Amino acid sequence: MNQYQTSPFSMPPVVKNLIIINILMLVAKYALKDTQWDLDNLLGLHYWSSPLFRPWQFVTHLFMHGDFWHLLFNMFALYMFGKVLEMVWGSQRFLIYFFVTGLGAAALHYYVTYLEISHLQKSVAAFVNTPSPDLLASFIKSNVSHPLAWVADFVNSWSVDPNNQSYIQQGTDMVQRVLADRIDVTTIGASGAVFGILLAFGYLFPNTELMLLFPPVPIKAKYFVIAYGAIELYLGITQSNSNIAHFAHLGGMLFGFILLKYWEKSTKKFY
Repeated sequence: MNQYQTSPFSMPPVVKNLIIINILMLVAKYALKDTQWDLDNLLGLHYWSSPLFRPWQFVTHLFMHGDFWHLLFNMFALYMFGKVLEMVWGSQRFLIYFFVTGLGAAALHYYVTYLEISHLQKSVAAFVNTPSPDLLASFIKSNVSHPLAWVADFVNSWSVDPNNQSYIQQGTDMVQRVLADRIDVTTIGASGAVFGILLAFGYLFPNTELMLLFPPVPIKAKYFVIAYGAIELYLGITQSNSNIAHFAHLGGMLFGFILLKYWEKSTKKFY
């Protein structure tokens, strides 16, 4: 452990290499932006029925990020909390924990996505059976977080002539496009594993005080973790159409907690 404590900025090997890999992947993503190699589509996680799905994406999505700020937030948290856990547990156990929480996050996110897509498919089938402007308006309101302004204009125009076959076809194409776009959504980022790391830090060091930036007040790690988990649960339920995989964050925390309890029971010395 002493080799990691030579300076405040020193990092144990797994945390250091995870940060390096994530930085390199974002650089590669930007470098290949205008080429045929779309790394988000190739390495980001897709739903199993999407034509973009590949099995390796369950692992590779952990090393892809949307932009610099997405990367910065995750890597800063990995550095701040992950280095402490790796120094306490050792590199092997920390690496296992990182991947278990990351894959666990993907598993819960996949399950929630399955439920959402199944419900969406039923809504599409209902619309196709009895297409109407009112049903389209209800569908868009329930399943599109930020619909374009022209959609409301289209619904209004269709309402004037509800039996117009051209409008019916356009409405049908619209709801099917929403379904296809939902199936093809890309999930990227190490956030699930990072939330698992945050959970572990709060579990092992519950009374350690963390200084928040907004507002600038100290808070014990256990309360910080509980508050963060509650916020993610609330957002996951109320903002299911957002671009943030809130249930993936909760999945990282859930699988992290399960693994921590398992280690407690299966080993004489937890760390």
